[in-house]
Amino acid sequence: MNKPLRSLLGQPVLAGLLSLLLPLATQAQDAAVLKPNANLVAQGIPDIPAQLAEQVGRYTDFRGHSFVDWHPQKREMLISHRKAGANTVQLYLLRSPMAEPEQLTDSADTVRQGSFEPISGKYVVFERSSGGNEANQLYRLDLATKEVTLLTDPAERHDLQAWLHKSSRLLTTSVPLDKTAQGGSRASVDTIIRLMDPLEPKAVRTLATLPGGGWGVGAASRDDKQVALTRYLSANESEVWLLDLASGKTRQVLPAPTAGAIKASHFAGGFTTDNKGLYVVSDRAGEFRELMRYDLAKGSLQRLTRHIPWDVDNASLSHDGRLVAAQLNVDGRNELRLFDGKTLKELPAPALPEGSVSSALFHPRAKELALATNGSKGPSQIYTLSTAGGKLEQWTQAYAPPGVDMSSFPPQQIVRWKSFDGQTISGLLSTPPARFTGKRPVMVLIHGGPEGQATVGFLNRYNYYVNELGIALLQPNVRGSSGYGKTFLSLDDGYKREDSVKDIGALFDWIATQPNLDASRVLVTGGSYGGYMSLAVSTHYADRIAGAIDVVGISNFVSFLQNTESYRRDLRRVEYGDERDPAMRAFLEKISPLNNAGKITKPLFVVQGKNDPRVPFTEAEQIVAKARENKTPVWYLRAENEGHGFARKENADFQFYATILFLQQTLLK
Repeated sequence: MNKPLRSLLGQPVLAGLLSLLLPLATQAQDAAVLKPNANLVAQGIPDIPAQLAEQVGRYTDFRGHSFVDWHPQKREMLISHRKAGANTVQLYLLRSPMAEPEQLTDSADTVRQGSFEPISGKYVVFERSSGGNEANQLYRLDLATKEVTLLTDPAERHDLQAWLHKSSRLLTTSVPLDKTAQGGSRASVDTIIRLMDPLEPKAVRTLATLPGGGWGVGAASRDDKQVALTRYLSANESEVWLLDLASGKTRQVLPAPTAGAIKASHFAGGFTTDNKGLYVVSDRAGEFRELMRYDLAKGSLQRLTRHIPWDVDNASLSHDGRLVAAQLNVDGRNELRLFDGKTLKELPAPALPEGSVSSALFHPRAKELALATNGSKGPSQIYTLSTAGGKLEQWTQAYAPPGVDMSSFPPQQIVRWKSFDGQTISGLLSTPPARFTGKRPVMVLIHGGPEGQATVGFLNRYNYYVNELGIALLQPNVRGSSGYGKTFLSLDDGYKREDSVKDIGALFDWIATQPNLDASRVLVTGGSYGGYMSLAVSTHYADRIAGAIDVVGISNFVSFLQNTESYRRDLRRVEYGDERDPAMRAFLEKISPLNNAGKITKPLFVVQGKNDPRVPFTEAEQIVAKARENKTPVWYLRAENEGHGFARKENADFQFYATILFLQQTLLK
């Protein structure tokens, strides 16, 4: 401003004008930027342009439906769903095919698990935790009044397991939470198995207190005299036990508790209608988990799926025992297979929609099987299959946001490559549309677990990266992944941990041989164990990546094992190694990304939930601080009301927008 004009206006007038103009300028600037909500802590993340959120918003609103339970008397079902404008998934009642779902729960926290009372269906029992802490509590929801009643003690974590057949009594498992009255962690953990009448929760009965945190209920026998239990010891070892409901006594049945008994995976399923047999899933006979029927009197096993060289993931028995529905994990795609409950012979497979079958459950009375499927063309939808005539009927329709053609989304291709030791590794590849020419940048998305698996299914928000940004998405199943046999599952245990990281190095070599992929533009990302893998790749192959995204990942195995919730600790020690052993502790310290953070030279984005009970938020805080010592660009996003990943849409949306910015500044430069 020149001097004559300044003199003409005078100092008081000028100050007044500035006081009016500056707030307007600030408001305009704020309107152009999307601020993190009050529960998000964002460090090092550039401003998110509001225009970006508007452009990509349609890719944040895919909404499917998941099957939860059948009504015991009616042709109605309990489903989970996120309605329009809602932040979290809740439970709904679906009264008929394609009807409008009626909302049952309404909470700031996600509700996915629930079950009808099994006699009349007059109420629902559901699980809910707070802020992602996974400290599940059980609640009764009376369908007539919609009144909700807390059933359990908040000092413990509780899981809804199974109902008895002849009464409305519920089997639950509980474990104490980490923090004792003195504020420390528990040295050992027991699982408490209880029997509860949800209408009289204070009269709960303790059936057994069992050592360790890996116990679960398969089912109660049809006469309600005994319960089949699974004792999970590791990804490669579990046992089947029987619990007598009258005496509370337990006995191990699989493997037989004798010297030299085979160690394998054994999972309890449902009892036969005559209570003489028990369906189990086990890999004791070979590489893959087979569906078997165990004769309780003879101690013998009949193998139903011995002819199928893939894992059985789940099974459901019809109420009359005439049919068995099994979900087979065929190279990462879940297929439905039917078996005759009397002869145990496989029946012709029904014709189903494209994609994977994520759940299957027979109606307790009607001759009908409910199933949910999802694939590359859309999120989960629910169907029913008539077991009498084979008719398939659709019950829900997934929501497609305006302006998004889900039918154009590409199918996932299975690709394979040889690793450093000749081991064949596979993965799922999604390639951009043909309008994106030239070699495409690659996002390598590594699953968690580590015994998880990249499976065929809907990519949700990742479709934006593929279809709008032209990024190829590659999801590897490195050694240690499930679905490829028990030998493959154990190839990363203990001292072999970094062999799985070398599988990613071999993947980079394979990418360099592909004419449509750009090996000079690769980014690695993953959640949980996949977050560890992203950090490990950042320390081993910094010269071969453009950046990395670590979501709720382990940065130091020793501090992780010391601080993870007590009920998980021993199970994780079997997988990663016991940090109390000096040699193993030294090895874990040596390979941990935190102690190799000086090698992280490419931009890093870390995402974490403050209430995570699996991978404590301190794992994120320490790698962020250490990586920043390198002067490496580090973005950090923490949600104060989340746990092991972001479940609330508003938080997940902000993470999505920030991830797009990160991709633009690293992979797409």
